[in-house]
Amino acid sequence: MKIDRRAFLEMTAAASTLAAIRGATLSAAPQAGAGGGLKKAVYVSMLPKELGYLDKFKLALDVGFQGIEIGTISAPAVADEIKEASTKTGLKIHGVMNADHWRYPLSSADPEVVNKSVAGMETSLRNAKLWGADVVLLVPGVVNPETGYKDAWTRSQKVIKERILPLAQELKVVVGMEEVWNKFLLSPLEMARYCDEFNSPWVKAYFDVGNMLFYGYPQDWVRTLGPRIARVHVKDFKLDRKESKYAWTNLGEGDVDWPEVRKALAEVKYEGWVTTEISGGDAAYLKDVVARLDKIFAGQKPFTPPA
Repeated sequence: MKIDRRAFLEMTAAASTLAAIRGATLSAAPQAGAGGGLKKAVYVSMLPKELGYLDKFKLALDVGFQGIEIGTISAPAVADEIKEASTKTGLKIHGVMNADHWRYPLSSADPEVVNKSVAGMETSLRNAKLWGADVVLLVPGVVNPETGYKDAWTRSQKVIKERILPLAQELKVVVGMEEVWNKFLLSPLEMARYCDEFNSPWVKAYFDVGNMLFYGYPQDWVRTLGPRIARVHVKDFKLDRKESKYAWTNLGEGDVDWPEVRKALAEVKYEGWVTTEISGGDAAYLKDVVARLDKIFAGQKPFTPPA
């Protein structure tokens, strides 16, 4: 999206004004720093698939994680099983990753697609309430040949304001907007403006450290988004910018500048859940991931290649 200098200044001024207004009511929503300190969490798909939820949760605790993030669960019996696993083990379910925003984008021009997307988000919000989580991750829109950038912006905001935020506020669950490879919200200024335009303490950013590496720097995003950040995902990529190719890596083996990211998180006073979202494995592998996360929290490089 091409923005001239005057439009850029107007956009940033508007974002600052909205942020100031929003700050007056921000205390009504859960804060990232509740409880104090960075907290280690794992996305459920990293745990061995052959294990039941109770054993998954036990393993997560055993290797050193303090919390977990779960994807949307539509089956009530399974949702109850997950709640029981959390209750029995004490492993905190801190967030829910919404499932239907890719298949059924909120930015679609098709009302039936939007209805399915809203229904999926309602399920995610009710999952969060059942499990005691206070954030649901949402990819708010997708730009594609059928949906232009401006349409993705206006359509998604309208649906979220009218059909999702009322339930989020009722259940006291924050909607966390994630930047991802959806050709939408491609800069931290845009993400900040997008969130601020809701003027609601129930809308924040769900920041993913790796997702913007093709077109930006995670430490810049952190400093720009600041107190808007509700949760943090961590992953790493090795990039070939000339060929526009990438490869998933373990933490510290890609191109993320982890000490700089940690410094930025400290500067904006983020204290909350940091969830690993990388390839899974057995207990030994997961313990190594936790050790790398500990180094990141300490401001160190999480991995040093052997000499």
